[in-house]
Amino acid sequence: MGNLYAAQLQEVRRGAKWRFSSAENSGVPPSRSERTISILGPDLTVEGDLISTGELRVDGDMQGDIRGVRVVIGETARVTGGVVAEDVVILGHVMGSVRGLRVSLQSASHVEGDVYHQALVMEQGAFFEGTSRRADNPLADSPAAEVPLGNEMPNFSG
Repeated sequence: MGNLYAAQLQEVRRGAKWRFSSAENSGVPPSRSERTISILGPDLTVEGDLISTGELRVDGDMQGDIRGVRVVIGETARVTGGVVAEDVVILGHVMGSVRGLRVSLQSASHVEGDVYHQALVMEQGAFFEGTSRRADNPLADSPAAEVPLGNEMPNFSG
């Protein structure tokens, strides 16, 4: 197994294209598990809204709303704005509303705002100040509901 890894590493160093699945060549859109994760690193500060049609991890400072299919707010993140996604995992600070089908407040999280969800998990040690509201479709009532999730692409043509 070590030889296989070394050979693959040499191919990457030579500039060979790395293929994770045959879906890239078939014209079939990749499944969620094959999508790239977009990362806002801890050294970045963003002022404005972020929209992702896949998974997004935020580790830096964000002032604005975030929307994606799966959003992870890392331990070093500080978000001032709303978070909307099918899956929301929070380890850092969020000051604003959170809307998700599945919302998870990890032990290191600090959330000040309302949480709208179908399912909510809150670990011991998580800080939460606001209201928790269960909703059949928490994404539908979102101000950013017109922005699509999943395989749908936004129509910016007006």
